[in-house]
Amino acid sequence: MKFELGRCLLHERLRESGKSVSWLAKDLHMKPERVHDYIDNKRVMPLKAAIAIADSIGCNVTDLYEVTPSPQKATDIEQD
Repeated sequence: MKFELGRCLLHERLRESGKSVSWLAKDLHMKPERVHDYIDNKRVMPLKAAIAIADSIGCNVTDLYEVTPSPQKATDIEQD
């Protein structure tokens, strides 16, 4: 099954963890602007960044985005 990433949930996960964007950026040695780009869906987190972020704020990688199954095309179904 294929999935599509929806809205980034990093802002919500930060709020739940009691951490700030500036704290996360400093903890991971990245610019706060990059974290804001993830939050604002201007940039998709690479897997390595998502793993580090999830570890820093104490959540699962899959908790960082809304994930929805993508509709399968007829050609996709025939190949399965």
